[in-house]
Amino acid sequence: MIQNLIETLQSQTLYGNSLSRWCLAALVAVGTALILWAIRIIGRHLEKREINVLLVRTTKIVFVTIARSISFFFILGMALLVGSRFLILPETPALWIRSLFIMLLMLQIGFWLNAYITSAVRRYERRYRESNAGRVTTARSLAFIARIFIFTLVFIAALDNVPGVEVTTLVTGLGVGGIAVALAVQNILSDLFASLSITLDKPFVLGDFIIVDDLLGTVEHIGLKTTRIRSLSGEQLIFSNNDLLKSRIHNYKRMAERRVPFTIGVTYQTPPEKLRKVPDMFKKLLEQFDDVHFDRAHFKSYGSYSLNFEFVYYVHTPDYNRYMDIQQALNLGLYDGFAAEGIEFAYPTQTLYMDRAGGREKPAENQQDRLAE
Repeated sequence: MIQNLIETLQSQTLYGNSLSRWCLAALVAVGTALILWAIRIIGRHLEKREINVLLVRTTKIVFVTIARSISFFFILGMALLVGSRFLILPETPALWIRSLFIMLLMLQIGFWLNAYITSAVRRYERRYRESNAGRVTTARSLAFIARIFIFTLVFIAALDNVPGVEVTTLVTGLGVGGIAVALAVQNILSDLFASLSITLDKPFVLGDFIIVDDLLGTVEHIGLKTTRIRSLSGEQLIFSNNDLLKSRIHNYKRMAERRVPFTIGVTYQTPPEKLRKVPDMFKKLLEQFDDVHFDRAHFKSYGSYSLNFEFVYYVHTPDYNRYMDIQQALNLGLYDGFAAEGIEFAYPTQTLYMDRAGGREKPAENQQDRLAE
């Protein structure tokens, strides 16, 4: 019975091939598809569990990247090509099958290269995001440029294998059309080049705290058209790259140390000997901090209602919270020191004089009108 079935399959033909050949081609195609699908599943399994499987780490990364990135269409095309090798096909169908496989192979190579670039950028980002965010920004931009270049070559190579398609004519047409498109989207292109400028020149990188005009926040994302900043109040600020580079940017992440000037005023009734104590009082207050150094303390000027002192010191860290802790301690220390010495802080005042009989001017008792700011 089985022999009769085999003889029947060998005797009957379909499109110039016996049914047995068709069955063999189908089995080979299904087997090829199952093998590739199994490799894909293994790759994704290894990627999730991060198993070394006795492979060198670099080899493992390449294998996992290639295996998990096998596309369904490539599996289908590979199965079709391998199965067709067991058939006798006319020249035209064989040519189209071969061309289809080459196009799918080119596309799959593009997927493999893209997956490897993505994996490499992620590893690079995990390694350098905290220590050097500028490298991460540069790597992302270079990866995007590489993807454009790769898929452009893949597209041209795939079209070059389509029967009857002249790639040279197509590329020439794309070049002429590209000029017209560039003129139409020049604003987008200006943002694109601004993005490249940010990447290469690095006025700021991911994680930097910047101020643009009166807006401030931490850089979260540098894209091709926009840069996104997370403000202190929580919302996301989105800037056009071109407009951002035209603005004045304050980058506080790159501050090596913070110079802090501040001024206080005391009343004109303060005795000279107590005025001389104020600079030394400020110096002694600074001695309690290890991460600051004194710059100067001077009796600066005579104000309209106060004697003004200016103090300047440096904080050896860009941390804003640390600066505020130090400033608060200095303010409280000066307040306590002035209270102990009987020195009064000045605030806007006016003294009124009343003209009495005889043309003499005498200060009126209790007529001082102090106006708080």
